[in-house]
Amino acid sequence: MARIPFKQEDTAPAEMVAAIRARRGGRLLNIDRMLLHSQPFVSGWNGFLRAVRNEVALPYRLRELAMCAVSAQINCRYELHHHHAEWLKAGGSEQQFAALSDLHGAINNSALFDAAERAVLRLAVEMTRDSSASAAAVAAARAVLPDEAQLVELVGVIASYNMVGRFINTLDIELE
Repeated sequence: MARIPFKQEDTAPAEMVAAIRARRGGRLLNIDRMLLHSQPFVSGWNGFLRAVRNEVALPYRLRELAMCAVSAQINCRYELHHHHAEWLKAGGSEQQFAALSDLHGAINNSALFDAAERAVLRLAVEMTRDSSASAAAVAAARAVLPDEAQLVELVGVIASYNMVGRFINTLDIELE
């Protein structure tokens, strides 16, 4: 059960609810019901995470892998649940998703993950575990991406989903 009650849609400003519905395709998730407590967070979260999820050049598959790796590492079951289908839609496999339960093993599994995926996993693990990453992990990610913009986007996706997962875990937001 969430640590504070979800805000009910009918008690929040209509424009806040409408903005979330527009981003989500008409529905609200429990994380959205928690965010409804703060208009600045709804506004910022909607714009920022829409850009992170949909407007960056970093390939969809690598974005989803980074999001899932962070969620697995911090044990954010809510995000793993919601991103499981996205990972599959992005071309990932059930076997790869299951392998995220052992991220250190996944980083070294060249039969299951290609070089780019292993570099993403390594960067996600180091950034999440240490709040930074080694020069070697950054260089490995840079080597598999076409430009610095995508490296910045990858680091940003990992940092963003650390924020999302920690928000969810701290407020104990349960699945719908």
